[in-house]
Amino acid sequence: MNGKGRALVLGGGGVAGIAWLTGVLAGLARGGTDVTGADLLIGTSAGAVVAAQVGSGLPVEELLARQADPALQNREAVPSRGLTGTEFAEIWMRLAEDSDDDAAMRRALGARALAADTVPEAERRAVIEGRLPAHEWPDRDLWVTAVNALTGDLRVFDRDSRVPLVDAVAASCAVPMVWPPVTIGSVRYVDGGVRSLNNLDLATGHERVLVLSPMEDPGLAADIETVTDSGGRVEVIVPDEASRAAFGTDPLDPSTRTPAAKAGLAQGTTQAATIASFWG
Repeated sequence: MNGKGRALVLGGGGVAGIAWLTGVLAGLARGGTDVTGADLLIGTSAGAVVAAQVGSGLPVEELLARQADPALQNREAVPSRGLTGTEFAEIWMRLAEDSDDDAAMRRALGARALAADTVPEAERRAVIEGRLPAHEWPDRDLWVTAVNALTGDLRVFDRDSRVPLVDAVAASCAVPMVWPPVTIGSVRYVDGGVRSLNNLDLATGHERVLVLSPMEDPGLAADIETVTDSGGRVEVIVPDEASRAAFGTDPLDPSTRTPAAKAGLAQGTTQAATIASFWG
């Protein structure tokens, strides 16, 4: 699946992350560095949404308006019976501390996800459908990550997977215990961020890789080394102080979208010149 060229890796971070990622991309473009034409888009969770939105061909300014303008924002569901994003993060951290086996931790999260009382799959799918301006896979390389809830194995969906784009993105966004696992065929999938918040290592083999990482990723340094050892160059943008403040205490809270989009826009505009020298 790998090829040479430029890869744009978009990581997980809830609805605040979707807004921030979109803002950063718009800010980079306003600053003269449009990175949305990357040879490969890799999306995980929130990043899967934004990668699919970028792949739709809708101008990045329109994508920004859909995040920053409350009148244009899509309907978002609030977990009625599941956990908040903050509560999930706390459970995830405890499991990580108690286990030296990443695969076992993923299976433990998957088991909890399968047992959780959340909103129905169909209700959640409708929300994801509303986020995407196009529901067909684009004619370009777009990879969407998810994790098999039972085995903990990574699944990378693309246009050759024979899986609807909405289902692939919904699977990538299925935060365990917050949203329901997504059924595709006979398999139920959870959030791709369970394996890695960015899944940067999938970009190995590309010459230049830009990572937009809304949340702190404990595995990022190792993944950067994996890519650079293969001859690639990596640049990473993480939220600055203003962006972190805009995320608030729960990145799944829909009210974070406008402030996070605006903070991302300001940050992207500021960093456009730096990224231009890297992106070429």
